[in-house]
Amino acid sequence: MSVSRKPVLQVPVSAMQHAWLSAMGVNVPWIVTEAAPQSAPTPSIEPEQITQVQAVSSDPSATIDQAPVAPAPEALKAALEALKKPQKRVGSQSPVPTIARQSSHMGESVKHQDLEQLQAMIRVCQACSLCEQRTHAVAGEGSAKPSVLIVGEAPGEHEDIEGRPFVGRSGQLLDNMLQAIQLDRFEQVFITNMVKCRPPANRNPREDEISACSPYLLRQIELLRPTVVLAMGRFAAHALLSTKEPLQKLRQETQVVTTGENPIPVVVTYHPAYLLRRPTDKRLAWEDLKRVRALLTPRD
Repeated sequence: MSVSRKPVLQVPVSAMQHAWLSAMGVNVPWIVTEAAPQSAPTPSIEPEQITQVQAVSSDPSATIDQAPVAPAPEALKAALEALKKPQKRVGSQSPVPTIARQSSHMGESVKHQDLEQLQAMIRVCQACSLCEQRTHAVAGEGSAKPSVLIVGEAPGEHEDIEGRPFVGRSGQLLDNMLQAIQLDRFEQVFITNMVKCRPPANRNPREDEISACSPYLLRQIELLRPTVVLAMGRFAAHALLSTKEPLQKLRQETQVVTTGENPIPVVVTYHPAYLLRRPTDKRLAWEDLKRVRALLTPRD
């Protein structure tokens, strides 16, 4: 009895690309097809500013959108003040509701909203202190009936400015990753973040900020009903799956999230910003993407 096999996904690459990929022992076309960032005039940096450049962390859970540049003294001072501000608010009187009260209230308020109403609520949300410094809350974008829902961690600088998720170099890499498994960003995918507003200086989101945004994400999953959820980064995976397991362990098998009646498979992978800093780990992310593609492919 003959057994039919599914055709392997093939993406043509150049001879140079093929040689480079073969040297790595993996055939991942999007490793070498990243769109180069647009050139821009190089800003002048005073000698005393050079010491202010921050080192990029190699932590896979970091959510930095791209390597930071040396800030002007005034910008650095403002960023430091922004980091101190939440601590000053602890125990003080504040017009922003506490997370305990707000989370329960929001859970009730969002469950009756359709997608358009929910997007509007997110844009004017004041559930936590992140609203005080944002330029835009990033609700998400893409297909209203997506095959894949991508959940990142939090907006970065470019996302905050444009009000869109995954732009800049991280967005370019994500687009290439989706194309490698034959997915269109706007036709088959919806992209959002666990936290909808940018944390100051691109720091990691805090537990209270994640809790404040959780009702929005859960409602988005209910409304969008994706076939697969792709969680990018440790914070997105932990919040979705209510676990503290290491990202490397969560990647090993398909997880499940349940909202409403039906469980939805969740594939955990690295955040594109991390892959930009650690290109050699793209071969691991490629394995995760192939799992997503397999979950979308009807079985014979």
